[in-house]
Amino acid sequence: MMGDMSMSRWICLMLLCLLHKGQAIWLTVPSIGTKCVSEELHNNVVVLADYYALPDDHTHPSPTLSVKVTSPFGNTLHHKENTTHGQFAFTTTEAGNYLACFWVEDGHNPGGKSLNVGLDWKTGIAAKDWDSVARKEKIEGIELELRKLEGAVEAIHENLIYLKTREAEMRAVSEITNTRVASFSLASLGVCVMAAVLQILYLKRYFQKKKLI
Repeated sequence: MMGDMSMSRWICLMLLCLLHKGQAIWLTVPSIGTKCVSEELHNNVVVLADYYALPDDHTHPSPTLSVKVTSPFGNTLHHKENTTHGQFAFTTTEAGNYLACFWVEDGHNPGGKSLNVGLDWKTGIAAKDWDSVARKEKIEGIELELRKLEGAVEAIHENLIYLKTREAEMRAVSEITNTRVASFSLASLGVCVMAAVLQILYLKRYFQKKKLI
């Protein structure tokens, strides 16, 4: 009974986390260099993000930043230069780490200091426009909350399938690595034995030639 209650609480916490899954973070972009953030995502996940530069004071013109978002295979999903704010949205087609990098171009930060950047990163059902869904399907209240929970359950199911697939891939890689290590060990042992036999034969012939044995 206690186990069922703990499992129910865990599922509820997972649902709440998925419903509010979004990362509003602050980044400090150096005047020279790049600041990057990444998140590991699987296929068919909606990503929505807003970013904006925050000036330290009002004595200098508003600083600008450049942004580039790339997929795990290096494809550019968003690229914008010398802007104070922006937004990007996409649906993932590759599983892996999605990278968002921010930097300041030379001459575009009059203060010469590091730049503070706000980033509101949302994925999955957190990026879904539930207001539009409610208006389109004419649902509200408990029915809308149930739809959100349904979306959260589907997201959990997809995450579990993704984790199961990754586990199978890692297990296959581990088995292949173990097989290769075992083959290499056997080959190394064979080479050592062969070298020892050749060395013994050589020494035997040498001693026989010198009539030492």
